[in-house]
Amino acid sequence: MMPEKKVVLDSEIKSYRNGETWDFENDINDISVSDDGVLLGVDGGTTSTVCICMPMLMKIIPFSHSHLQSLPILSRAVAGCSNHNSVGDIAARETLEQVMADALAKCGSKRSSVRAVCLAVSGVNHPTDQQRILTWLRDIFPSHVRLYVHNDAVAALASGTIGKLHGCVLIAGTGSIAYGFTEDGKEARAAGAGPVLGDWGSGYGIAAQALTAVIRAHDGRGPSTMLTTSILETLGLSSAEDLIGWTYADPSWARIAALVPVVVSCAEAEDEVANKILLESAQELASSVKAVVGRLGLCGQDGKDAFPLVMVGGVLEANTKWDVGKEVIKCISKFFPRVLPVRPKVEPAVGAAWLAWNFFMKEYQKELCGH
Repeated sequence: MMPEKKVVLDSEIKSYRNGETWDFENDINDISVSDDGVLLGVDGGTTSTVCICMPMLMKIIPFSHSHLQSLPILSRAVAGCSNHNSVGDIAARETLEQVMADALAKCGSKRSSVRAVCLAVSGVNHPTDQQRILTWLRDIFPSHVRLYVHNDAVAALASGTIGKLHGCVLIAGTGSIAYGFTEDGKEARAAGAGPVLGDWGSGYGIAAQALTAVIRAHDGRGPSTMLTTSILETLGLSSAEDLIGWTYADPSWARIAALVPVVVSCAEAEDEVANKILLESAQELASSVKAVVGRLGLCGQDGKDAFPLVMVGGVLEANTKWDVGKEVIKCISKFFPRVLPVRPKVEPAVGAAWLAWNFFMKEYQKELCGH
């Protein structure tokens, strides 16, 4: 490490410290686990936050997305929610900083060895969100570190396309969002506005509709449903009226979304109410994809061009009988017959790390050409 970088690092550490988060660096020498340094990829969601540390390996030239699969994972760290809309800016920042520190500590590296960081965080919906996060990231890392901030959907897409931003990604976990990119960098999104504004294909949306169905059945405003017995047993409650207190005692998105497996089980047992909830949710998710693909023209002018659709999230995971993901593909295929469904073999945090490498190398190559 060059002396001037050491000075910059020390001054930046003094500008912001979160307790003892970075104290582990005092016990690590200046030799990185990788001669080229390391990079960090962070997938920050409403339920959990994951950070992956990988070696930079700048010798992978000429630039190729396929080479990224050979990058080993040096360490992995997990933390809680980092969506600022859910926990607030301060808590989100502390979570993100802690998970990055944990990942570096696990592989015996430190901030001076980091070459690039890609934060892909849910709740980043506007350039002002990106700039705010970039500002405090610059407070944490030395000036030589390249910093990139995106919505978590971008990392999810990259996890299925080996770091290449092209095609569409559909995330349906606690929340839901569809996000797409064209080859020339145009982007569009649909949904992802949170439960109040209608992510009805999400885990939260499915579970909230199930809870509503139970209350409606109890009131006599809706049909009887197996959901009543199943949900009450799962939660250890004695009556539908108890659901009101349970729901509002802690109306967190993830807590309510955890009831999705109960809805799926009831649908698999041929409960009509549960089946209707899942069917309509699949149609909602498909409509989000349709909106993104149409706005970007990913399917071509005649609607027959092939494009990848990366599918991520617990709601889209395969079930024995009622497979929401399969139903979504069925709906989308009616409009885009050449859609290419992709279920990533790596987690979104790896996609974020691949993006960090891609973004860094593109800038690095431009600098080389400039010289």
